[in-house]
Amino acid sequence: MPHRLLCVTAHPDDESGAFGGALLLAHQAGAETRVLCLTDGQAAHFRGELAAGDNLGEVRREEMAAACAVLGVTQHEVLDFPDGALYQQNFQEMAGVVVDRIRRWRPHVVLTFGADGGVNLHRDHTMISVVATAAFHWAARPELFPGDLPAWTPYKLYLSSTPFVSVRDRPELEGSPTMPWSLTLELGELAERKAEAFSQHQTQQGVLKRVGKDRIRNMRFERYLLAAKRGISIVTEDVSMLTDIPEDEG
Repeated sequence: MPHRLLCVTAHPDDESGAFGGALLLAHQAGAETRVLCLTDGQAAHFRGELAAGDNLGEVRREEMAAACAVLGVTQHEVLDFPDGALYQQNFQEMAGVVVDRIRRWRPHVVLTFGADGGVNLHRDHTMISVVATAAFHWAARPELFPGDLPAWTPYKLYLSSTPFVSVRDRPELEGSPTMPWSLTLELGELAERKAEAFSQHQTQQGVLKRVGKDRIRNMRFERYLLAAKRGISIVTEDVSMLTDIPEDEG
């Protein structure tokens, strides 16, 4: 039975820009990969060639489907929580949705943002981090969000770390605290595939122009902090997200 990996994100394009390398490497290793995105990115600053009245959220859903195809993602789902306002939403509701997907999909590994908010310190990313972290632990407790699905305990939780901070029109934030990391993924030739996936998000190409070519080179590496693991252990440098998971785990 193949290993299973779940990536919990806030916006279409997160799966490519922040987690594309991990998704590609897991797919290459024969794992099933799923992406759960809580918003359709309808409030994004960048719109590409879309006019103000066009449905940006619908277009970004289509872009994400194309990007997931490039990344070899087994299944993806985009929910309808409001872009840019996750901090105002009901925490229990959001956590309950992620718990449901963890119990339904039974991932061995869960990926999400660090609480710093990622490269642009986005508060939606911070909320996704908190929600997914709680859901990672709560999915294992049947008394929380009881229902027809049995409890499930994933093996590992990884939080993404960024090598730099770039917030639009806020250069003073570049020295903000960020997540450390315990695992570095070197993408090699897969970096081009990751870039191809991000290129499917045509409405968001302005992001790359703003960040700059020097910083884009950092996309050839992805860094993660092992934030939780079954049992009690000391965090050490991993070689792969899929190590230490029994091959026959159901």
